[in-house]
Amino acid sequence: MATFTKTAVLLALALTAGSAFAAAKPATQTLSTLGGKFTFSLPKAYVADTLPAGKAEDGTADTQGTMYANQTTKSVVIVAETVRNDGVTIQDNDTQFLDGAVAGFVKDQTAALPDFKKLSEKKLTFKGLGLRQVDSTATQGGGKTLNSTFLGGSGNHLLVIQAISRADDVKGHAELVKQITGGK
Repeated sequence: MATFTKTAVLLALALTAGSAFAAAKPATQTLSTLGGKFTFSLPKAYVADTLPAGKAEDGTADTQGTMYANQTTKSVVIVAETVRNDGVTIQDNDTQFLDGAVAGFVKDQTAALPDFKKLSEKKLTFKGLGLRQVDSTATQGGGKTLNSTFLGGSGNHLLVIQAISRADDVKGHAELVKQITGGK
């Protein structure tokens, strides 16, 4: 009987310790894009704020987006999807579309941000869905930033995800990108 009691106490302690470790893991929120074709998680510390709807006069009427901000790390993730209304269908891993999306993005950022500098570009694939990751630096919001932008598309939907961190938070930015890419 004493052995049973000791075993029960040890089991109770192990379960309590296990739940304490489980509670220490940061809670996450799962984000789904492109009709569920690309999902990723962000810590709950990122608070969602819906972006204003686009405008017909500048061609963004069908754009919807959300900005996720983390006040502690001073980092932001912007997730925006838009509908392409020109009748063209984008394949899930369309090299021509992705190459053009990257070229257009870099051109637009260079024009908008005087010190924009593209650092690297990666080709990523998630369950057949191709994304391009463009890493860059620029001055935004009054300071130097690290940026990782993910571009993709499927059907008539275009996707842009931008992860923006302070330039001095290289480790935190790398963790944020790892969160989005699942470590790829």
